[in-house]
Amino acid sequence: MELGVATFADLSTGVTPQQRMRELMEEAELADQLGLDVFAIGEHHRPDFLISSPAIALAAAAVRTERIRLSSAVTVLSSDDPVRVFQDFAQVDLLSGGRAEIMAGRGSFIESFPLFGYDLDDYDELYAEKLDLLLKLRESEHVTWSGHHRAPLQDAGVWPRPVQDPLPVWVAVGGSPQSVIRAGTLGLPLTIAIIGGQLERFVPFVELYRESIATAGHDPAEARVAINTHAFVGETTAQADSAFAAPYLAGMNRIGRERGWPPSGHREYEALRSPRGALTVGSPQEVAEKILFGHELFGHQRYIGQMSVGAVAHADVLRSMERFGAEVAPLVRAEVARRTASEPVARV
Repeated sequence: MELGVATFADLSTGVTPQQRMRELMEEAELADQLGLDVFAIGEHHRPDFLISSPAIALAAAAVRTERIRLSSAVTVLSSDDPVRVFQDFAQVDLLSGGRAEIMAGRGSFIESFPLFGYDLDDYDELYAEKLDLLLKLRESEHVTWSGHHRAPLQDAGVWPRPVQDPLPVWVAVGGSPQSVIRAGTLGLPLTIAIIGGQLERFVPFVELYRESIATAGHDPAEARVAINTHAFVGETTAQADSAFAAPYLAGMNRIGRERGWPPSGHREYEALRSPRGALTVGSPQEVAEKILFGHELFGHQRYIGQMSVGAVAHADVLRSMERFGAEVAPLVRAEVARRTASEPVARV
């Protein structure tokens, strides 16, 4: 199983954007040094998150890392121009020697839509149309295409071309069956972000994806699933809770107030951190067990943990990453290898 970390580069009180950018590069370098497989950066257009253009930050990370794959998490494709997205990530791919990926999502925040002149009533249509164009751009240097939300292209040349052919594109979803079906129908890898509830609740999405893959005539063996959760690895459970719980709850409650969610406190946190809950937080052994429990449910090929949530201290994030790479990763990889060698992984 591939293991990685993701970040929205959260901005907290007392941390300047310049400082946070330096910290972000430290996280990318450390993830690479630890032998993790993926480092992913999210796109936002609001004051509590640093990165509005993942490609720029990933380009900087590309020249400071050697082997780790570099992905957005996500690129809000609905409010962006697919031509520019492709060109930007082609350049990241060239800078990194073929390590770039696009995680394309519709966006869970809506600030980018009015900012770039799009109507929220076109939310799903924008994504479907722009994903179609993005996939055509990676197929050929010259593209003829037309849609409703951008000017048509007539045998338009699009450069530069990436090292990878094709440039990897994952479909990122939070809980939309329509998006899951789209990924399967197109034969694209699927990323599921799980930020609440119990892990079992997302099994039907993975089933739906694999059914859609088969129905569309793609090879089911080529279906790839990634699971993303909030995560933190402490020396002990108590130490993990001490570093992570309060900043996590503050950050989630801030967003929750905007969306009308009920407030969360210690009881809700403990439920999420329980063996079947969405939070992957605890000692190295507990975190490994949670990831492996998820693997029993989903049979996924990639796990990505988001550790720098809210105002979690940068030093604590680095220590969590170190434990994740040095202690959790060997346990998970060994057990997944054992399961694979002994019998096929059950596909639920």
